[in-house]
Amino acid sequence: MIEIGYKLSSEEFGPADLVRFAVRAEQAGFEFALISDHFHPWSDRQGQSPFVWTVAGAVAQATTRIRLGTAVTCPIIRLHPAIVAQAAATTAALMNGRFCLGVGTGENLNEHVVGRGWPSAEVRLDMLEEAIGVIRLLWQGGKKSHHGRHYTVEDARLYTLPDEPPPLMVAASRPHAAELAGRCGDAMINTEVDGELIECFEGAGGDGRPRYVEQGVCWARDERQARKTAHEIWPLNALGGPLFTELAQPSHFEAAFEPITEEMVAKTIICGPDPARHVDAIRKAERTGYTHFCVHQVGPEQERFIEFYEREVFPALGRGGASRRKPTVKAAQPARRSPARARGGR
Repeated sequence: MIEIGYKLSSEEFGPADLVRFAVRAEQAGFEFALISDHFHPWSDRQGQSPFVWTVAGAVAQATTRIRLGTAVTCPIIRLHPAIVAQAAATTAALMNGRFCLGVGTGENLNEHVVGRGWPSAEVRLDMLEEAIGVIRLLWQGGKKSHHGRHYTVEDARLYTLPDEPPPLMVAASRPHAAELAGRCGDAMINTEVDGELIECFEGAGGDGRPRYVEQGVCWARDERQARKTAHEIWPLNALGGPLFTELAQPSHFEAAFEPITEEMVAKTIICGPDPARHVDAIRKAERTGYTHFCVHQVGPEQERFIEFYEREVFPALGRGGASRRKPTVKAAQPARRSPARARGGR
């Protein structure tokens, strides 16, 4: 049965709210949560961007059952992969099998801030593959060194490690990134239902491993209000082309959002209080081959949205709220690397 998760939107909420929502999602029966890792929000209107690792530590202490993953951390420019390896290992040690590290090639919006430029999509994917290797190397324990094309690690040792390395999930919105996920990851994540990406992931070695998809929704008392809120806060879903990864400032995104209409956003975000539309989306993802479905509620109605799933969506799917199934997080396997380098972007 597909697992259902809740998105902790760091672009929209401060740290205390995110922790509170994680607790409430656990109580309602969501099986996992994914938290975004940004330096900037997509727009000034969203208005937040707390440091993900501080929030993750607080969630670890405030919850007991729900699993948490980053969706996703970029370990290639703003953060050196050695630092990501340490942060993830510490969080995994706190959560005792409930943490998953999600990684991806990132966006200029967040990575340009350290002044190291913004490489091409092909180079970023190559950097990600090497970064994954560095992270897995350090998770082995002991003193490690690495001298690669993009990264150097000298005599580094992680002293705080979990009993088992956390699963490592790779973001993919393009076939070459899905292939990388199959070679080097324990799971794949993307933001729209896409059978081709699953085929690429499985064909590259990911067969039998988890496949995550995120779905934007906006619950409100009526569909008109939900559409208005989704358009005001998250027009990003209707933004096409390469702008998603290339724009550098929230103000640049706001300018790109101007031609996007409410109708365009409503085609990509499920708007309104009809549980059947949510159930249909979940079942479609499951039929396509996804094992995990993460719901991103846009806007301020987070707690009412959680109640909506608890009272209406979960029962319609044949499951009660407040699931008591034990976590089934698989330990990460040794790095699966190939001499062949992927080509193309996420």
